[in-house]
Amino acid sequence: MHINSFALCIIAIVTLGALGLPIGHSMVVASILYLLLQGLDLGTAAEQILNGLFNSYVLLAIPLFILAAELMNIGTLTDKLLQFCLVLVGRFRGGLGHVNVVANMIFAGMSGSAIADAVGIGRIIIGMMTKGGKYPIAYAGAITASAAIIGPIIPPSIPMVVYALVSDTSIGYLFLGGFVPGIMLGLGFMIMNSIIARRRGFPVEAPIPLHEVPRITLRAFPALLLPVILLFGIYGGVMTPTEGAATAALYALFAATALYRAVTWRALYKAIFTSGKATTSIGMLIAGALAFNYVVTIENIPNSLASFMAGYRLSAGGFLLVVNIILLALGCLLEGTTILLIIVPIFIPTAKTLGIDLVHFGVVVVVNIMIGLLTPPYGLLLFVLANMTKQPLGSIVREAVPFIAAAIVVLVIITLFPETVLWLPRLIGYKG
Repeated sequence: MHINSFALCIIAIVTLGALGLPIGHSMVVASILYLLLQGLDLGTAAEQILNGLFNSYVLLAIPLFILAAELMNIGTLTDKLLQFCLVLVGRFRGGLGHVNVVANMIFAGMSGSAIADAVGIGRIIIGMMTKGGKYPIAYAGAITASAAIIGPIIPPSIPMVVYALVSDTSIGYLFLGGFVPGIMLGLGFMIMNSIIARRRGFPVEAPIPLHEVPRITLRAFPALLLPVILLFGIYGGVMTPTEGAATAALYALFAATALYRAVTWRALYKAIFTSGKATTSIGMLIAGALAFNYVVTIENIPNSLASFMAGYRLSAGGFLLVVNIILLALGCLLEGTTILLIIVPIFIPTAKTLGIDLVHFGVVVVVNIMIGLLTPPYGLLLFVLANMTKQPLGSIVREAVPFIAAAIVVLVIITLFPETVLWLPRLIGYKG
C-alpha cells in the first residue's frame, strides 16, 4: 500500500495535467490523495503550503520583479534601450540580430523573466528586423526567443529565487554566479548570428551619426541606471534581493512616469493586473510543489536517489552530466518552474554528498532549464514567438536550432569549469 500510494499520487498528477488542470492544482489534489491513502492528516497539505508561502520572505521578490518588468514594458524604456544598442553593435553585419542579443543582456539586469524580455523587447525588435524584408520573420522570432533566455541568468533572476527557496542557497551569490554564463551565452548567440548573417547576406545597418550618440545615450541613461542601482544596492549590502526587487519596481514606475512621461492610468492598471495574474500562476505552482515535496520527503526519495547514485560510484562530473541529460530531456516536456520545484530538490542531497558547490549547481540547473524554453515540443518561448510573429512553430524551431546548439556548448563549459560560475562570487567574498 505504501508504494502504491506514491505511484497513485504520480499517476494523479500526470492524469490531471493531461486533462488540462494546471500543474499546481494537480499537485495539490494528488498530494491530498496520498495523505488520504496513507491515513495521514489532510490538513498537513494546507500547513505545508501556508508555512512555505508565508514564512519565505524571499518569495516576495518574484511578484516585484514581474511588476518591474511590466512597468518597463509600458514605458518607453525598451525603445530607448534598443536605440542605445543600435549605437553599440548596429553597424556590424547582421547588426539588428546583435542589437536583439545585447538589448536582452541589458534588459536582463532589470526583469529576471525570459517571457517578460521576449514580450517587452520582442515586439519592437522583430518589427525593426523584418521591416523592408531585411530578415526572415521566423529568424527574427528565433533569435528573439534565444536571446530572451539570457534574462533569468544575468541577475536578477526569478528562477534563481525559486532555486534559492528549495536549496537554501544565498540569492546574492547565485545572482553573481549568473553573470559570466549570461555574458557567455550572449557572446555565443552573437557569434552564431554573425556566421548566419555572412552566410545569408543579411544587411549592414547604416551607422548612426556621431553627433547623435550623446543624445541617444543620455535618453537611455535612466533605463541603464536601473541594473546599476539594483546590483550595487544588493552587493553593497544596502538592501536584500527582495528589497532590491521592490526598488526595481519603484524605479521603473518613476522612470516611466516622471522621466519619460509615457504611462497612462489605463496602461498602469493593465501592468498591475498582468503582473498579478502572472504572480498568482507562479504562486499556485509553488503551493502545489510545497505540498508535493512533503510527499517526496515522507517517501525519502532524495536519500533513496543518493544511495542509488552512490551504488554507481559517480564522480561529481559524472553526476552533473547525468543531471544535465535528465534536465534537458525534461525541459522538452515540462515547464521550468515545475522542474525547479519538483525534480531539482531530489538531486540536491546527492550534489552535497559529492561536494558539488550549490551555487555552481544552481546556475548550471537554471541555464539548463532556460534552454528547455527553446526545445520542442514544450518550449514555451517558441510558442510565445510563434504566436507573436504568426509563423508556424516548425519554422521558428528550425531557425532556433543553431542558437540552441550554442547554448548547449555554454552549458557544457560552465558544467566542466565551475570557476566560470564561482569566480565572481569568490571575488566578492564567497567561501564555498
